Amino acid sequence: MNYRNVRELNNIILKRLSIIPRDFDLIVGVPRSGMLPANLLSLYLNKPYTDIHSFLNGHIYKAGARSQFFDGDGFKKVLVVDDSIASGSAMTECKETLKHLESKFNIKYCAIFVIPGKEKMVDYHFEVVPLPRYFQWNIMNHTTLEKACFDIDGVLCPDPLPEQNDDGEKYIDFILNAPPLFIPGSKIGTIVTSRLEKYRRETEIWLKANNIKYNDLVMLDLPDMKARQKANNHGGHKAKAYMSKPYVLFVESEITQAIQINQLTKKPVLCTANFEMIYDSESFMYNLKSGKHVPFLRKYALKVRDKLKSMKNK
Repeated sequence: MNYRNVRELNNIILKRLSIIPRDFDLIVGVPRSGMLPANLLSLYLNKPYTDIHSFLNGHIYKAGARSQFFDGDGFKKVLVVDDSIASGSAMTECKETLKHLESKFNIKYCAIFVIPGKEKMVDYHFEVVPLPRYFQWNIMNHTTLEKACFDIDGVLCPDPLPEQNDDGEKYIDFILNAPPLFIPGSKIGTIVTSRLEKYRRETEIWLKANNIKYNDLVMLDLPDMKARQKANNHGGHKAKAYMSKPYVLFVESEITQAIQINQLTKKPVLCTANFEMIYDSESFMYNLKSGKHVPFLRKYALKVRDKLKSMKNK
């Protein structure tokens, strides 16, 4: 699996920004995934920016102005930007849409990520990334989520506040009325949660109300919160479900549990606390402690180390 998050998108654009000539007059994003990299490029190149449909209507966005119509005589060289190329069908369609404007504008095409062999479909590309691949900005709509496991609290909805987590009426109210957080547009393979089995009915009501589609719901079969706290096996519980089928991804919110799941399964885990993908827990831990990941994660390094040591001693 090849994964890129927004931080990595931004970094590769900054790293290779010099491949883009400075004589472009306008940056045009391909909706919807191309809008983010197009916006970043327009900011760094200090150029006006728009989307394809607005471009066709002569509508742009410039620094210091929310929007305005442009004079075609002032904009001759245009860079059209998409986030990626796989089959190339979207880029082909884009070129067909703009073909009638080639006599009026000098149009060039750019994709940030391309698969091997598709480099010549565009005039500029930033990185060759082979399939299979996931991006932070479209992973919640990826067609392969049926091969994934999702946690609930911290992923599909926020974690309960301490005062809500009473294993009683307040907790039931939280489950039934929790606000949605990261809601996928595609069907999930298995939802795996450390919520207790006795809350299955309320959990299923909430999932249905928020139009979350899934095949299975795996909960923790323990009598109460005290028993769950005593067992303290959230990572192991989730890893077992992840290993039960040929799943390719687990989406978890808590960094220590994400590392545990990866260590036990040796399979990728996406942590929604920072949208980092954990492929190798040992390398991830090294990067945490060496500061190669974002600073706020460093505080977790010792906590994770101690937790992993305690697991080995059991």
